[in-house]
Amino acid sequence: MTPTNGRPPARGTEAGGAAGSGRPEAGDGAGNGRPEAGSDAARTDTVASVVRQWRAVHPELDTGPMEVIGRINRCAALLQQAEDAPLRRAGLSRPEFDLLGALRRTGHELTPGELARETFSSGAAVTKRLKQLTERGLVERRGDPRDRRVAHLRLTEAGRDLVDGVLPDQLAYETAVLSVLAPEGQTELAALLADLLSRLEGRMGALRA
Repeated sequence: MTPTNGRPPARGTEAGGAAGSGRPEAGDGAGNGRPEAGSDAARTDTVASVVRQWRAVHPELDTGPMEVIGRINRCAALLQQAEDAPLRRAGLSRPEFDLLGALRRTGHELTPGELARETFSSGAAVTKRLKQLTERGLVERRGDPRDRRVAHLRLTEAGRDLVDGVLPDQLAYETAVLSVLAPEGQTELAALLADLLSRLEGRMGALRA
């Protein structure tokens, strides 16, 4: 990728034709004196600025992975900062709702360890959240008669009613958040993220080794 020294190419020159960016120069049938729509130079998001700065410092490095992972991380951070309005009104955090949702959608009792796997959480975090949800009367636990160390958890009637009441509002909220993308864009993004996630889930263990 061509370094930009922290700035987009000047208007009136093709972005990187002579510098070897792989994009055509003016006069070859595609040049119009402006960066192509969707090109690196045309992007104005926060990560694009960071990438341009790194290219200026290390023009020999390929910053392509940063453009993907950086944007995923930034989107996740913004979504977390925005919070989830329906959950907040119900007095729930997103991790708490994920626990309740796991118990609701699986339709049967789960152990704390199973809940941790279902919600991609640590055992300690699940234990803390379960204590709070149990005190609120949303979850109840049943001891295992064969092993006193094992607990089985299920929703109370109040917990089930809360999940079923919040879920439609939460889905409507998430629909509004994603409305900045056209429906076909959402479908394409979902497919790309699903492909990335399935590949990472199969490889991350090997990469960490």
